[in-house]
Amino acid sequence: MHKNLILAAIIPCVVILILLCSPQLYSFMDGEKLTFDIKYGFIGAGQATLHAEEINYRDNIPAYKITSTARTNRFFDRIFKVRDEIESIMDKERLVSHQYTKRLEEGRYRQYRIHYYYPEHGYTHYMRYSFSDQTFTEERLEIPSETQDILSAFYWFRMQNAAPGDTLIVNITTDGENYDAGIVVNRKETIKTIFGQKECLVIEPMLEGEALFQQTGSIYIWVTNDEYKIPVRLESKVIFGSFTATLSEAKNVPY
Repeated sequence: MHKNLILAAIIPCVVILILLCSPQLYSFMDGEKLTFDIKYGFIGAGQATLHAEEINYRDNIPAYKITSTARTNRFFDRIFKVRDEIESIMDKERLVSHQYTKRLEEGRYRQYRIHYYYPEHGYTHYMRYSFSDQTFTEERLEIPSETQDILSAFYWFRMQNAAPGDTLIVNITTDGENYDAGIVVNRKETIKTIFGQKECLVIEPMLEGEALFQQTGSIYIWVTNDEYKIPVRLESKVIFGSFTATLSEAKNVPY
């Protein structure tokens, strides 16, 4: 009996120590790469990717480099050519943004902008490129210590608990502006995915400015309703109509 009491006292302590000494768990794995097929109506328009990998940022800060690309195929290039690349550097421990780089090429529209964030000092260094002058204009802006960019905000959301009816508020600094954005969890919906039938949360980011494509209306994203919140479908209106992006390939995911 005495031994049983000792074991009963020791086992919880051992479990706690194991949890404390284990690596921190995240909602996505190092090297996660998600590929989406993009359709404009019923027409195959191209592909988009999301890629997250662990890196050491300035002064050896553990971080994630998150890259988003979108590219139309040869057929759709003749209608509306897209070559977009967005990159975010997200602090792995503090879950805040350190750098955000955006290069957009959509039809005749071009954009090249960079944010360097210094959350510990409360400011960002914003650089905006002028294609006509081939020069950068630079600006220093004050920011909250917990600000995100658009990409890091989505990956931050993937690490949160969320249920239908919730609205998660996150501060975003991008395109030289700072604002509080809402991520609304609209409902649950079970849909067919590359992982089989999956119950998903349908979320609606309330964003300002351009993200992936120049959206002109609401964006809806279906993420798996589990601890991973893997995006499997996206619907959005853009300047030339509307498109859907459906997950077609996934590497380094827990399924």
